[in-house]
Amino acid sequence: MSNKVFILGSFVADVAFRSSRLPAWGETLMGSNFALGPGGKGSNQAVAAARALAGSGHKAQFLSKLGDDAFGKLARDIWEDAGVDASLTRNCIVATGAAAILIDEKSGENAIIIVPGACFTLTPAEVEEATDDIRSATVFLTQLELPLNTVERGLELARAGGVPTILNPAPAPTHPLPDALLALSDYVIPNETEAAILSGLPVENLEQAKAAAKKLQALGARNIILTLGSQGALVLTAEGTETLVPSFNAGPVVETTGAGDAFCGGFAAALAEGQPLLEAVRFGCATAGISVTRPGTAPSMPKRAEIEALLKKAS
Repeated sequence: MSNKVFILGSFVADVAFRSSRLPAWGETLMGSNFALGPGGKGSNQAVAAARALAGSGHKAQFLSKLGDDAFGKLARDIWEDAGVDASLTRNCIVATGAAAILIDEKSGENAIIIVPGACFTLTPAEVEEATDDIRSATVFLTQLELPLNTVERGLELARAGGVPTILNPAPAPTHPLPDALLALSDYVIPNETEAAILSGLPVENLEQAKAAAKKLQALGARNIILTLGSQGALVLTAEGTETLVPSFNAGPVVETTGAGDAFCGGFAAALAEGQPLLEAVRFGCATAGISVTRPGTAPSMPKRAEIEALLKKAS
């Protein structure tokens, strides 16, 4: 075991537009700001984990695919800056993907369209080439911005190697997930929307969240960590224990786009260090709490010292 979080996932360039509100279909609005930056759930989580692990003796290793283009260079620049080991990520002839992000500048809420591009060409066979790296990890983390058979193969390899597995079922699936994906996951981390789609139950309050978490557990997942925005995260353990871990207020909310990724990366980092489950969830909540006070996705991910300072302040 090499003291690392292995992340299997996507990179896309984030193209973000801010306006006073989100437009309706057929409507054109004048925006107030435009920004181009690195994104993709896998990449964001890798950056979050790498920054959270800095100085701990652990590292974040990321597997994806890029196009040989300017967006691909953008990816490698942010990974180098954050300390992500991207040596397994290769270039291909398909262009790097992009995400159009529309942001309500008053509330910080967003709507996103993703075209995954190069990362969606990553195959199960290519994941198998990284078997030794996956099985030597402390924690394995993945999401749903890759083909499902590629995600499933990564989970299978990690499980076969005895590596704890984390599935962030995002973006929200349009169809029910294969049972194998949940059964292969030691920790499943959906938000309210994703939990509602996966469970077939409404998730509009804490009691409904508990019911949805139990349904997901019945479908095969072991531990459910249902993120609830400003309320924090509901934890349902494999033993049936329920705990609501509160969120952290690190300042005014600027943008919520990368909050889920910040949580997943921070949680995986803490778990890799051997922190108990609820402490790892607190670490993830603190990571997310800082990220929403900043614009952007990967650039908003906090450094370890910032997370520790917030945890200390709240203790």
